[in-house]
Amino acid sequence: MTATIETAAPPASRKASRPIRRQQLIDATIVVLARKGYSALTVADVAKTAGLSVGIINFHFESKEKLLASCLTHLAEEYYRNWQAALAVPGASVAEKLQLIVLGDFNDKIFTPDKLAAWIAFWGETQGRPIYVEICSGYDEERARTVGSLCEKLIKDGGYKLAPGTVMRALESLGDGLWLSVAAGNSPAKLTINASQARQALQAMLVSFFPKHFPS
Repeated sequence: MTATIETAAPPASRKASRPIRRQQLIDATIVVLARKGYSALTVADVAKTAGLSVGIINFHFESKEKLLASCLTHLAEEYYRNWQAALAVPGASVAEKLQLIVLGDFNDKIFTPDKLAAWIAFWGETQGRPIYVEICSGYDEERARTVGSLCEKLIKDGGYKLAPGTVMRALESLGDGLWLSVAAGNSPAKLTINASQARQALQAMLVSFFPKHFPS
C-alpha cells in the first residue's frame, strides 16, 4: 500500500474521559493501519502511537480484534453520516443530492491519506476482509439502495433509456476504483490521480448518464 503516512496521534491526556480515551486509541489505530497494514498491526504499535500503555487498550477494548472492529465501525459510521448529510440539505434537488453523495466520497473529513489507507487495509487484506463484510455490509446495501433510488428518479424525470441498477453500480464502482487509484498516487503508474481529478471523473460520469440534469 502506497498511501503511507509517517504521522502519529496527538499525545494522550493522562486524565481523559472514557469516550475521549477510546477515540484516541481509534485514531492511533488508523495511523498504524496506514503505516503497517492490517496483518502487521500490533497492540504495542497502537499503544506507542497513542502514547498510552498496552494495558489501557486492553481495558477499553479487551483484544486487538475488538479494537480493530471498533476502528472500522468508527470509519463506517463517519462515512455513513457524511453521505447521509447530502440527503438532508434543505431545498436540494434529486440531482444535487446525487451529486453531493457521489462527490462527497472525496470530502476532506473522510478522505484523508490515513483513513484511505486504513479502509484499504480492511478491504484488501485477507485477514481484514471478514470484519469488513460483517460490519459494513448493511451500510453498503443502504448506500446502494439510496443511490439507486436517486438514479431511478432522474431516469424517469429525464426520460433516459437507462437501468437504475446499472447506473448505480457504475457510479459506486467508479468511486471505489478512484479511491484505490488515489491510494496508489505515489507509484510510477501513469493512471494514478489525485482527489481533485477523481471528483472531475465522477462529475463527468454524472454528465454522461444525466446530460439534462448535469449540463456539461
